[in-house]
Amino acid sequence: MDTLLKAEHVSYSYHSLSGETPALSDITFSVEEGEFLAIVGPSGCDKSTLLSLLASLMNPESGTITIQGRPASEYRRKIGYMLQKDHLFEWRTIWKNVTLGLEIQKRMTRENLARTEQMMKDYGLWEFRNARPSELSGGMRQRAALIRTLAPNPGLLLLDEPFSVLDYQTRLNVCDDVCQIIKKEHKTAVLVTHDLSEAISAADRVLILGRRPASIRRELPLHFAEPRLTPMGRRQAPEFREYFNMIWKELNADEDPV
Repeated sequence: MDTLLKAEHVSYSYHSLSGETPALSDITFSVEEGEFLAIVGPSGCDKSTLLSLLASLMNPESGTITIQGRPASEYRRKIGYMLQKDHLFEWRTIWKNVTLGLEIQKRMTRENLARTEQMMKDYGLWEFRNARPSELSGGMRQRAALIRTLAPNPGLLLLDEPFSVLDYQTRLNVCDDVCQIIKKEHKTAVLVTHDLSEAISAADRVLILGRRPASIRRELPLHFAEPRLTPMGRRQAPEFREYFNMIWKELNADEDPV
């Protein structure tokens, strides 16, 4: 596979009148085309800051981020960004919501609309195309948000804890749905999450960050005896517990013994 995304020696600090707060330190990693990478780390270690840098919403203080060998800022319109909340507009129908990105980018072509319509049909939302967001369950709203993100056909998906606002049962089901959709659409994805189980169930590889200023403690490829398991299926696999314990141990390596 070819490398799609590459971050090299990326560092970032927040500045205020009271001084400088280092957030990220010397981050280097790459993501291959079609790969699903999960990023985990302690609370407050600026995982979402790293995602914002990858999206070129902010610029690193040092280091470089390239996509297909070009500065990430030149690739910005080909990046899909899915946030924690679905941010669907109540005054627009579901169809109008999922085509919003196409409308803003002036890409309401027959081809793009046909592809979006097919995704709505494939993922169980077509019959709700004229409904309002308040008429949908939380899981259906997240599927609609994902289709909205996929409608402009982005080359890279960035997912910032997209299931964290859902209740546990819905979260499991939606994670399963969303990850299978991403795989079916052959998308490259980077997921930021504080949920270790979620990372292991969804990703091909997990990037483990340390405490602020965050650096990479370990990269952990995930291999299951049955390679075609769904995220829900992975949670039942014997390898799941082993990976969970490995990541947990890495994240807590610096904790003082009780």
